[in-house]
Amino acid sequence: MKFISYRIDAGVGIALETAGEYRGLTAGGAHFPGTLGDLLRAGEAELRTAAAILGRYGARVDPWEVELLPPVDPGKIICIGLNYADHAAEAGLQVPDTPTVFSRFASSIVGAEAPIVLPKVSSDLDFEGELAVVIGKRGRHIDVGSALDHVAGYSCFNDGSIRDYQLRTPQWMIGKNFDRSGSLGPALVTADALPMGASGLAIRTRLNGDLVQSSSTRELIFDVATLVSLLSEAFELSPGDVIATGTPAGVGLARTPPLWMKAGDVCEVEIEGIGTLRNVVQPEPQ
Repeated sequence: MKFISYRIDAGVGIALETAGEYRGLTAGGAHFPGTLGDLLRAGEAELRTAAAILGRYGARVDPWEVELLPPVDPGKIICIGLNYADHAAEAGLQVPDTPTVFSRFASSIVGAEAPIVLPKVSSDLDFEGELAVVIGKRGRHIDVGSALDHVAGYSCFNDGSIRDYQLRTPQWMIGKNFDRSGSLGPALVTADALPMGASGLAIRTRLNGDLVQSSSTRELIFDVATLVSLLSEAFELSPGDVIATGTPAGVGLARTPPLWMKAGDVCEVEIEGIGTLRNVVQPEPQ
């Protein structure tokens, strides 16, 4: 199943892809099943019931004619650094023995087709195409063998980074949390529609149509099950939480000269079986 979250004049909506088009309902209208966040908190059965309702009662939704939102409004966005060996190498760092973990705020991301903001205090805005994991089942101290049971589905993520701020200190958080500097979307694809652990999917990033990153999710150093299990040792994972699994080689920082995103640029993160997360870069208002 593939769902999108969106906003129109009538309010916030949810839509299901069926027969090559999206069928959606908006909050306050008849048969509205709830937001994706509501449905994830209610459990897998409710998500399937919602799919049946949307397929039966939903009106056609053109994704180009609505405001696409991040599929979920995450309580936590947990990001993994250096999770592809080729990216660790281009950064001049060793492959880690344990995942490098940092977090992002929900205020730092936008949905597909929304502008990513180039801040007025920096020109060093970098792209990072990533696979996003969306948690569907609450858990703490989850063993690896059952970790994928806690995953509702997957999406695309652009871990937009303000590199000069990121690298001023050993802690990356400030450079990863500028308002509206990253993105999530366009859709949530449920885990049953993809290979186990979303492994073996082609992942590509294009900047103004030029391919700048190309890899496969099979190259993840720490796979999805390992990440879910390890993170749950520290804190409870809740429905709607997002894990951004890291980026492959090709980021702008590692190039000579560096390749930064500029106002007017178009960045696209494409993951096989999930879709393409497209955003235009817009300067922060003066």
